[in-house]
Amino acid sequence: MKRTHLPLNGMRVLDAAARHLSFTRAADELAVTPAAVGQQIRALEDTLGVVLFRRTTKGLELTPEGEGGLAALREGFLQFEEAVRAMQAGQTSKSLTIAAPRDLTQKWLMPRLADIARTDGEMRFVLISSDTFGTSGAIDFTEANLDLAIRWGDGPGEHEGEPIASAGMVTVERPGGGADTRISWPGCVDDASESLVRVADAGLALDAAAQGLGRASIPELLAATDLAAGRVVAVGEARPYRLGYWLVAPLPQWRQKKVKALVDALTA
Repeated sequence: MKRTHLPLNGMRVLDAAARHLSFTRAADELAVTPAAVGQQIRALEDTLGVVLFRRTTKGLELTPEGEGGLAALREGFLQFEEAVRAMQAGQTSKSLTIAAPRDLTQKWLMPRLADIARTDGEMRFVLISSDTFGTSGAIDFTEANLDLAIRWGDGPGEHEGEPIASAGMVTVERPGGGADTRISWPGCVDDASESLVRVADAGLALDAAAQGLGRASIPELLAATDLAAGRVVAVGEARPYRLGYWLVAPLPQWRQKKVKALVDALTA
């Protein structure tokens, strides 16, 4: 069934004017001028083909036609409010679905989510590997029903975003030295053609270096925990790099309170 176009602004003005029986007081409530209220009422009368108000010696009064629709109108506004509350309920939930590269999830994200969960026992996380979306960097938030994603790149892409602070790239090897070879991965800074060992991602490159297969240049963000534990050692200083990890989401998700809180926690 085709829905009738509803003049919602005019009906909102009608509700206020009917409650106050005064265009002036209705205008004060709606933060508009009395003239604007009068114009909205006249436009609504033209649309509906009925007279809604009459001026009498006692002031403004509703016509039977105007009064006849008020109960249903106010019930409708209450249902609108219920609909808005239902749509906003997800913002107050403690469940978030996050997509991130597998290696970053393992080395960086999960320890931080564990810290967040320890401070709030109601938090719930669903983690999805963004590697499943392919190498283009495009993440389908709708298909995966995502709240937030982490992408590797030079910016947030088409979404809202905030960078995760990092010292850039660092070259690592096994303590005491390993094989005199380069370990490459998609997106690495080294020339892959000169590498004897090639792996699927930076996390595997780190593991390969820890096993003594050679040296790997990887994001400092991924290496920090293993460097602190002595599993690998740095060869030289970390160096800035044009690419990095970004927390991203489309604007509607980015504005959600639960997403803002998580972004603040992860970038603190």
